[in-house]
Amino acid sequence: MKILGISAFYHDSAAALLIDGEIISASQEERFTRKKQDSSFPINAIRSVLKEGKIEFKDIDYVAFYDKPLLKFERLLETYIAMSPRGFASFKMAIPLWLREKLFLKDFLYKEFKELSKDFNDSQIMFSEHHFSHAASAFYPSPFNEAIILTLDGVGEWATTTVSIGKDNDLNIVKELHFPHSVGLLYSAFTYYLGFQVNSGEYKVMGLAPYGKPKYKDLILSKLIDLKDDGSFRMDQSYFNYSTGLTMTNKKFDDLFGAQRREPESEELTNFHMDIAASLQSVTETIVLTMVKDIATEYKIKNLCLAGGVALNCVANGKIINEKIFDGVWVQPAAGDAGGALGAAQALWHKEFNKPRYVDKNDSMKGSYLGPSFSNSEIESKLKSLGGVYKKYPKEEIFKITAEALSNSKAIGWFNGRMEFGPRALGARSILGDPRSPETQKNLNLKVKFRESFRPFAPSVLQEEASKWFDLDVSSPYMLVVAEVNKDKQVLDPNSDDLFGIEKLNNVRSLIPAVTHVDYSARVQTVHEETNPDYHKLINEFFCLTGCPVIVNTSFNVRGEPIVHSPEDAFNCFMGTNLDMLVFENFILRKDEQNKELFKSYLNKYELD
Repeated sequence: MKILGISAFYHDSAAALLIDGEIISASQEERFTRKKQDSSFPINAIRSVLKEGKIEFKDIDYVAFYDKPLLKFERLLETYIAMSPRGFASFKMAIPLWLREKLFLKDFLYKEFKELSKDFNDSQIMFSEHHFSHAASAFYPSPFNEAIILTLDGVGEWATTTVSIGKDNDLNIVKELHFPHSVGLLYSAFTYYLGFQVNSGEYKVMGLAPYGKPKYKDLILSKLIDLKDDGSFRMDQSYFNYSTGLTMTNKKFDDLFGAQRREPESEELTNFHMDIAASLQSVTETIVLTMVKDIATEYKIKNLCLAGGVALNCVANGKIINEKIFDGVWVQPAAGDAGGALGAAQALWHKEFNKPRYVDKNDSMKGSYLGPSFSNSEIESKLKSLGGVYKKYPKEEIFKITAEALSNSKAIGWFNGRMEFGPRALGARSILGDPRSPETQKNLNLKVKFRESFRPFAPSVLQEEASKWFDLDVSSPYMLVVAEVNKDKQVLDPNSDDLFGIEKLNNVRSLIPAVTHVDYSARVQTVHEETNPDYHKLINEFFCLTGCPVIVNTSFNVRGEPIVHSPEDAFNCFMGTNLDMLVFENFILRKDEQNKELFKSYLNKYELD
């Protein structure tokens, strides 16, 4: 049986293909359209996963959509009625869109699919609840026969937080917290207040938090949130506008913290903003840990799975693991709405059709390398048409040349194998650097990524060497866990306590300063030979050359740009930034050998996120 899962029309549209329960392919629409967090119907992602599966749309048995629009519409109407006349401006904008498009989603989908296959029948379209899709995406690919699944996000239909129990192929939601009380929306509200883009800039807040101190934690917990012993909570809606307004927060919120919302891109980040970020992060960790401890006690199941946008908070994930509450913790690498496409398909296969589940001891996500790849002939043909100057090498030479360039502090675009599914670059569409250089973080942020200097980078480390460098006794293949750099690798600055905010940035804190946050932590990716042998070989070559089994890994894009998908995307990014070298499978391009007439301005190509 062939099942196509899709998510669309809110943010992070995606498609995923299952064939007889096996995950064949999954991709986000943004990678193809080059529009960050594209919410449109994922036609390009659909075509891509079908191509990867070597099938046509007429071969699809069922299409599974990741949420239920009628339930979501019910929530909108009830919310507006409950709060009227407040929210009329928002109502005027939202309701016509729903009546025109979203309410009759099945009809829209049927028309789109009919274009792909004249034999398609609307009975082939199935709908899953939003949080059930998330929970399915976390449990079914996990390495556990039985687990508790905690899903935390902004909001689905009604649910903002759910607890589910999964065993074998069965999955059931057992607890729910409903809108408007949402840890995801709380985080987004503060993201908005700090002048970052909602549904995009939350990770910036997490990256900013270590520079501040949680001075406002008690204020948040006393005024904004009533947190119970079981982790459930209620939010004082008088401080927020997101239920029916056009903004996330209001004047009462501003007055509580004694400052107006930061103007995006125009107002400098101050110690105040860093303290706000630190306070929010600490509150989020407190909420999540309280929930996790309570459900561990109540259900007495030894494994935990996480999904939903909040599950991308890798600092909170690290805290859960460090508490040793569960024997095993697994986070869906595409934890946001994109992963809902996969979860909807898996829910249909395992839950609705009662098909058996085969548990992989690692997981069944295949390293999350689920997107398209490009052959050497396809790459060479494209490079010739673009005018790129390149040289072809045997694969072993590629590893040696790239490792040597990294050891000389070169910034390298790395394009290899199948594209990643999810928001993290995992060594298939990555920009690489030398973690030992104190200049790497600043140079990559400002000269290559064109983004804020405070933004941290992640280390990719050989799985077999990870425990020697990081306080981490579990694998972290999806870069979703923060761990402390080991004490023997830290460099302690006696003057660090006298520094505040961004002053801490340029301090050398470890033997790998480019990936060490100001609190001596790092967002670790463990690299495994069985899932990405080429990337593993590259890092091992760097290890042999330098004695360091760690390299800098950041996504192959600039600020506001989706991660590159095609050879053309990668070449354009290479030519528009200060990358020194581009590695395409068996090809290497050096910046100083390229036709200077092809150099282009890339700084303003994408809308700032």
